[in-house]
Amino acid sequence: MIDIFTNLNVRDFFTSLADGDLNIATEFVWVIIATALSMVGGAIGGMLLAGKDIGYQFSAMLGALFAPAGVIPAIILGLAVLNLLTNY
Repeated sequence: MIDIFTNLNVRDFFTSLADGDLNIATEFVWVIIATALSMVGGAIGGMLLAGKDIGYQFSAMLGALFAPAGVIPAIILGLAVLNLLTNY
């Protein structure tokens, strides 16, 4: 485990992720994080909205599946705009 953090490439990646540098690797990580958080939020929202009607488990599954459909394009567009703004 210590070898992972002493590797120069991994250390540079974590540094660029913490500094807010936008490159293809950090953008991919932010899309994955945003997708996971949107799935959790969609599951909670689905349970709150339709939990009593169609069951909590089914509504959580539907919410978790449909939430990233709106979040992923917005995150990609936002990261593209941030990437363009950092150049100016």
